[in-house]
Amino acid sequence: MDTVGKADIYEELSVPAVINAAGTKTRIGGSRIRSEARDAMQRAGDSFVRISDLQAKASDRIAEATGAEAGYVTSGAAAGLLLSAAAALAGRDVHRMDRLPETTGFADEIVMPRTHRTGYDHAFRAAGATIVDVGTNDKHLGTGSTAVEPWEIERAISDDTAAIGYVQKSYTEPPLEVVTSIAHDHDVPVIVDAAAELPPTANLSRFVDEGADLVVFSGGKAIRGPQTTGIVAGRRDLVESIALQHLDMHAAASVWDPPEPLIDGDRLDCVPRQGIGRPMKVGKEELVGLIVALDSFLDEDHAANARAWRQEADRIADHLAEIDGFRTHVTDGTDVSVAPEVVVHVDPGETGLSATELVRALHDDRPRVFVGTDRLDDGIVTINPMCLDDDETAYVVTRITDHVDAAS
Repeated sequence: MDTVGKADIYEELSVPAVINAAGTKTRIGGSRIRSEARDAMQRAGDSFVRISDLQAKASDRIAEATGAEAGYVTSGAAAGLLLSAAAALAGRDVHRMDRLPETTGFADEIVMPRTHRTGYDHAFRAAGATIVDVGTNDKHLGTGSTAVEPWEIERAISDDTAAIGYVQKSYTEPPLEVVTSIAHDHDVPVIVDAAAELPPTANLSRFVDEGADLVVFSGGKAIRGPQTTGIVAGRRDLVESIALQHLDMHAAASVWDPPEPLIDGDRLDCVPRQGIGRPMKVGKEELVGLIVALDSFLDEDHAANARAWRQEADRIADHLAEIDGFRTHVTDGTDVSVAPEVVVHVDPGETGLSATELVRALHDDRPRVFVGTDRLDDGIVTINPMCLDDDETAYVVTRITDHVDAAS
């Protein structure tokens, strides 16, 4: 791109810029916000609006896109998980809302298959939930057994169960339909973490169709909205609980008039206190940016994007395969990443540097280069084309080549 190596806002702030060959990673800023979303945010910042009215409009848009009863915009997917847990814990009980994360006296357990546990489920615990693990890791021993059986989930449900947590990936089990069927037999909601499961657009409605009561997506990855946004879609009563625990409730009861159908004010005999979600507010600019970005995402030609990503990945793989000590192949984009990735096996005996040393050298570049590092222990780095343009791709390949040349 024309700006590779040139001054930008980060250089003005004396902060090194990054060329993103790792994908939509939060730690390096997610994805590039859509220009139309950025323009809408600027216009939104020029005037004022009641945030609850804007959330009600966002709820309608999200419901239409997902087939859910209602939706809500949060300050990222992790905040969406926390608020989803808070909704499952408190329901529509304002007094419970006021007590969270203290849960003495009411159901506060979230059952999760052990193989679904991640660092992100800290969000459940932050709401006050206790996570109950079920299943094993036996599948990874190669015995042919499954990691989690449906009966293990069912046996874990008790009077203390507030919800079931489910992380959606291509390899997770049991199937979501099986889990939701078990949960609903016991009147327990299922919360699905699908933060990075877009595209395809069909996934917006897939998890709701499969019985999820709340499903959480990132707004700052493939949707390319503001990085500080997430989407929750699901049951109207649970979304109402989220809104009541998230919106600014510092209002006089005599003039409190929340927007329907997001909040049924006639059902409440008081204005809730500021809820557990209050520190995670979403501004008017981010709300507008997410709404516009979601509309653009729905209109996008995702098949064309997938073809372009594959072509770019193949070109990168071909170039890097010419380096002595590199072996490359391209994934099909159905594992952890929704885009095909270039997998690069680094042989330090031939290249003169290890995968870890290569990553460190790339981080020291100006601008920095970030590649995927989830498999460094195996001597592997990955390159994701989702956030690269042609000039950036050339820069990444050149810098990798230069570092290997310097070490050999």
